[in-house]
Amino acid sequence: MDHLLSRRDALRATALLGATSLLHPADSLAAAAAPGKGKTPPLAAPDQAAIDAALGKKGTYNEAQATHVVSLPRNDLNMRIKGEPVPIPFGFGGWMAIKHTLDGKSAMLMSDTVLLQEEVAPLMDAAHANGLEVGAVHNHFFYEEPRIFYMHVHGMGSPAELAQKFAATLKNSKLLPANQPASAAAPSAATGNNGTPAAPAAPTGKELFDLPALDKLVGAQGTVNGPTYKYTIGREDLQVVMMNTEMTAAIGLNSWAAFAGKQDDAHIAGDIAMLEGEVNPVIKALRAHKLEVVAVHNHMLFDQPRMVFLHYYGRGPAAQLAAGFRLALNQLGKSKPQHMPGTEH
Repeated sequence: MDHLLSRRDALRATALLGATSLLHPADSLAAAAAPGKGKTPPLAAPDQAAIDAALGKKGTYNEAQATHVVSLPRNDLNMRIKGEPVPIPFGFGGWMAIKHTLDGKSAMLMSDTVLLQEEVAPLMDAAHANGLEVGAVHNHFFYEEPRIFYMHVHGMGSPAELAQKFAATLKNSKLLPANQPASAAAPSAATGNNGTPAAPAAPTGKELFDLPALDKLVGAQGTVNGPTYKYTIGREDLQVVMMNTEMTAAIGLNSWAAFAGKQDDAHIAGDIAMLEGEVNPVIKALRAHKLEVVAVHNHMLFDQPRMVFLHYYGRGPAAQLAAGFRLALNQLGKSKPQHMPGTEH
């Protein structure tokens, strides 16, 4: 009967068998503490090169997490929130990541794609036509114009095969790097014979925000990306496995906060990665700082333990917004195993 087993059933069985010890939040904490757990084989240099070649863009290899990531910003969009322009790095940049399974026999692709409403169905059909699967479709924002949705696509196979399938999926969309508008040429250092001075460089997150003050509030160091400042924080207290692949910050298991605007009048948007028992404590923490909860949903399928993701948005002084993010992070790692009524044995 082996020949009757579908590829989907095989993937599901692999996920469940690979995560047998992680079916409970308490088990996940023990697994994270166990020595030798979660050592993912590295991606070889030829695999990294094959991924970059397929997507037509050089990615970044996170050696510590054995994950190759290619960013997919939607630079063709002009985004506004409540009528005010916001930069693409604030939360309108997608990504694709590939890493090996724990046994090194296969690899996983995970992605988050940024889509206009009318782009969702065509990309979904393209993903299925190219042998990939859809894990989630949802919003990340309120008040944005144009309306944006996010689709998570995943697949299993060799790194090169996955990258080729994903590139074929994006071929007729704006997400493919080759279909994005060309980057503006950097201004020349020389003024030339006409004596016209170069335009002043636009301020970056380093000039717009008090980075040391924000870092102290959050308890972490962020990254400047153009006019934004972003924190990305993994779940080091957990080992989460999906289809025999360890899910880490570089492949989407993270909490993040992005700041746009300026120190005294900022926007914040982000995501919190939670166990089910952490959802409502996080909601209460965010609301205590007047941050709006935009969505509560999944990003992954067959993940063990089951992870829930919450998106939020706020406006105000950056320090106040950062304190709300920190309070939400403080709720993580406290969740005890919970059972739905009627499931006790």
